[in-house]
Amino acid sequence: MNTDLLEILVCPLCKSPLSWNREKEELICKPDRLAYPVRDGIPVMLADQARELGENELP
Repeated sequence: MNTDLLEILVCPLCKSPLSWNREKEELICKPDRLAYPVRDGIPVMLADQARELGENELP
């Protein structure tokens, strides 16, 4: 994930900064506990495409 892009991307729901999960290739919103997928290097910033983080997953 391009660090410049990561600095400007925010959660579309709460506008919080996102963190990068390299292993799962997802952008994580800690307050909403959502993971947005990155497909072919392109972040999919649609709430209906995000997955909810499980209880045991650290945001």
